[in-house]
Amino acid sequence: MAKKRELVERLGAVPLFSRCSRRELQIVARHTEIADVPQSAVLVTEGEKGDAFFVVLAGRARVSRGGRAKGTLEAGGYFGELALLDPAPRSATVKAETDVQVGVLGARMFRILLRELPAISERLLAGLARELREASGR
Repeated sequence: MAKKRELVERLGAVPLFSRCSRRELQIVARHTEIADVPQSAVLVTEGEKGDAFFVVLAGRARVSRGGRAKGTLEAGGYFGELALLDPAPRSATVKAETDVQVGVLGARMFRILLRELPAISERLLAGLARELREASGR
């Protein structure tokens, strides 16, 4: 139960979900699986079809692109939000440096949530627009 509360907090900090109400975040969290990933396991592989969003709850993972390290993700870090909207190939590989616990929201479940909660779509689009605006200003 505590992990789901933490997941709600982590989701609220992700720009895509930042405009959602607490109730909506709780619903998204209920439909998000919590997975324990052992050290050295690959969470996603560059070039493979994206089909899920991940938020790191504990541990540390390394992000690499073209075999080169690009950074690390720790608690609160996230990746794959665009895979919820478009199944394009992953742009990076993410590998667990330590044991990692992640929340995983699959694209299929995300589409179900959008159908069942149509009001959330507008807030997600607003969050996405904000993220794009910030990214273009960098």
